[in-house]
Amino acid sequence: MKGYTADSNPENSAKALGKEMPISPKLSREVCGMIRGMKVDRAVAVLEGIIAIETPVPLKRYNKRVSHKPGVGPGRYPKKVAQATLGVLNSAIANAEYKGLSKDNMVISTITASRGRVTPGHMPRAHGRATQWNQETVNLEIIIEEVE
Repeated sequence: MKGYTADSNPENSAKALGKEMPISPKLSREVCGMIRGMKVDRAVAVLEGIIAIETPVPLKRYNKRVSHKPGVGPGRYPKKVAQATLGVLNSAIANAEYKGLSKDNMVISTITASRGRVTPGHMPRAHGRATQWNQETVNLEIIIEEVE
């Protein structure tokens, strides 16, 4: 099981892995926590709602000075993270359909976001100085399982 944090039964599950995606690790952790355990159809609808700036993601951890959203509390609309997560989820769905599993009975059993490599960079400043301006990356892992 190289590259995955959890074991799964290959007969009733499908996996997908997104490596070194240029998105925020903090916001991707919150999005993963929001859709974990959902049915696949519902998770796709929620991610599309985030992209359309209709469904806010509640921030449970780094939420100081974050404005409240209706019915959620402190939250944001991380569009870039939702697009990347939706891409990996669609890949897992395609893998499941290739195996002959039904998309309607699939549930997200494992979804994790771990920090990837940091791409170093800098921003020029005044008087010949420079500030670090690194690009953080995230490794996304999704395992979906069929339930009765």
